[in-house]
Amino acid sequence: MKFQPLPKLKKGDQVAILSPSFAAPGKWPHVYKLGCRRLKDIFGLQPVEFPTTKKIDASGKERAKDLIAAFETKEIKAIIASLGGNDQVTYIKNLPKKPFINNPKPFFGYSDNTHFINHLWLCGIPSFYGGSLFTEFAMQNKMDDFTVKYLNYAFFETGQKKLESSPIFNDIDLDWNDPKTLTQSRHYQPNHGWVWDGQKESQGITWGGCVESVDELLRHNISIPTLEQFKNIVLFLETSEEIPSHEYFRRVLRALGERSILKNIQGLLIGRPKTWEFNKQNTDQEKEIYKIGQRDMVIEIVRKYNQIIPIVQNLDFGHTSPQIPLPVGKNININSSKKTISAEF
Repeated sequence: MKFQPLPKLKKGDQVAILSPSFAAPGKWPHVYKLGCRRLKDIFGLQPVEFPTTKKIDASGKERAKDLIAAFETKEIKAIIASLGGNDQVTYIKNLPKKPFINNPKPFFGYSDNTHFINHLWLCGIPSFYGGSLFTEFAMQNKMDDFTVKYLNYAFFETGQKKLESSPIFNDIDLDWNDPKTLTQSRHYQPNHGWVWDGQKESQGITWGGCVESVDELLRHNISIPTLEQFKNIVLFLETSEEIPSHEYFRRVLRALGERSILKNIQGLLIGRPKTWEFNKQNTDQEKEIYKIGQRDMVIEIVRKYNQIIPIVQNLDFGHTSPQIPLPVGKNININSSKKTISAEF
């Protein structure tokens, strides 16, 4: 698979803010306003709103129209998703390829945006798994310096960049329904770094996303890379704020294994799992049990299908903060002996 190079941005460029899934700006306008202000003040980029950015009841057809328009508008140099959601699978599969192939641009988003990122991958267009407006740019009190560093790489810089492990992380959200929380600080705790299994040195092209969305790709027979293409892929996965059971994740991994995908891949990266949500307010002990249980289950299942690939877990991507906007459709190198990972931005 040959991927097109992505143009880099410069200060003053226009960036489309879209809602390919849930139109969060329509429900929490104060959070939307903060995210747009940060995009301008910290990165020098100009947010541009489209018809469905705030339209909570927008149809899939309307959202598809905005995606195509943003890519075809010459003045728009990148696209940022406002947030995730849960219904992209219902319309992304019907998107044409030509408007995107003819106008390659960086797209930032994660969670339910896994579906559009997969569509771009099949078009030969790289993207970034992360960097949603609400969760990264509108982080309460201030943006994480770690996140800003990697967003700057994604926006403005080229070449291989070393991925690092943040010394701290946050897992407990603040309620967007209360505007006062935007000036409050989240609770951070020490991060104990990556967890390695396997000694193989690997490199490949990244593909993957949110486990629940990858499950839907498989269930609904949506096009994904071929088995031949998976021979050159480093797979990345992470679980959402739904905090799915280990048994659910096990079944998704088993589906990937039985399709011969796990046998073919060059490596596996797992994002740090979210372990707290408003309807699942786990204790510190419960959160640690969940993380360790997921970690052990991943190794157990994957090793049934592939004994040699490196498996690296607890990375800073996905439903976590701070966050790396992980390049997708880009080359990544995993050095198991030195315990380093570098990715092409």
